Amino acid sequence: MDHVSTDGDAGPGPDAANADTDTDPDTDTNSDTDLDTPDRPSAAAPGPAAGPAADPPGAPADAPGEADAPADGGTSPRRRSRVRRWGRRIAVGAAAALVVVTAASFTYNAVTDGRASPPPGLSYVQADGIRTRYETWGTQGSPIVLVHGAFESADTWSRVAPLLAGNHRVYALDLTGSGYSERRGPYTVDHMTRQLLGFLDAMHLGGPGDRPVLVGHSSGAAMVAEAALRAPRHVGGLVFLDGDALDTGAGPPSGLRYLLIDPYRTTLLRLGLGSDWLIRRIYGAQCGPRCPRLDAAGLDMWRRPLRVAGAEGALWSMLGEGVPGLPAGQVARLRGLGVPKAVVFGAEDSVFSKATPRETAARIGAPPPTLIPGAHHLTLISDPSAVAAAVRSLAP
Repeated sequence: MDHVSTDGDAGPGPDAANADTDTDPDTDTNSDTDLDTPDRPSAAAPGPAAGPAADPPGAPADAPGEADAPADGGTSPRRRSRVRRWGRRIAVGAAAALVVVTAASFTYNAVTDGRASPPPGLSYVQADGIRTRYETWGTQGSPIVLVHGAFESADTWSRVAPLLAGNHRVYALDLTGSGYSERRGPYTVDHMTRQLLGFLDAMHLGGPGDRPVLVGHSSGAAMVAEAALRAPRHVGGLVFLDGDALDTGAGPPSGLRYLLIDPYRTTLLRLGLGSDWLIRRIYGAQCGPRCPRLDAAGLDMWRRPLRVAGAEGALWSMLGEGVPGLPAGQVARLRGLGVPKAVVFGAEDSVFSKATPRETAARIGAPPPTLIPGAHHLTLISDPSAVAAAVRSLAP
């Protein structure tokens, strides 16, 4: 605080100046110079350029990161910058991984591009313009025609057919898209039914006194049902085995076809087909504990048809079509068909509900269904004797 004189308007004397100097050591001794240069700021009175004032004693310290937080509570610029940097790093890493996986997939597909040959000694016939592979058993008796399901072949009947061959002529064919028949789409009920009817003509079946019993396993039930509806005078009986012939929309989700694209789907398929463990696991889940374990020949029976030329493209097309089937109203028309009918299911078939066998029999006008205790979906492999007995009950 400056010293104030009590002598009216008189300016401060020498004593007053000395008093100021002696009693206020903080006062600049060059006071005259200060008065002569009013634009120069005083060192004792810092201006706005000085640093912030110290917090009063006891004031709480700022929380970590508090300086980064905006006053309105939103995301700070520094934090947004960190998020953007990490986002760029993740995107670059994902793009690099995709390039590596794609290159590896193309390389693997090129290395494994060799196709398998069908087994030697197979029999073929033209059926509705399709080169159709087939097998026969037996030389006498009324005819029985066996029609496999999805991803199966004529070989799937190898345990049932010999049991029927003692008193019947037995035929099994590979539907197009499966086994070793020519692959020619579309893989629809209509297309495969025309092939089946063409096969009956080629084998000279369906005439008076020579009408075959048609046995359809799983999705094969749809083709035998449609064949009977189109050519009722050529059919002597119908057996639905582990199938209801319905178009239920079963199959992979529709979005899967857009996710599983080449080259990745081809790589996954070939890796799966190369795994004995995976094939045995799928087979065991569908066949149940009574099925024989797959040896090398059994593995080849399921694997090789999917490795021949054209098999992969046909598989993707069939997955796109979904499991073939008919509308319920179309299947119900079989009630008016005057031929013997039978429905046979494994009692533990996990593909269908417990009510399906009974509902199917009622829908087509068949007697109550035959349920094979403990059997799963592949009853023609797990319980060939029970299946053969059910088929013989319809065949004269």
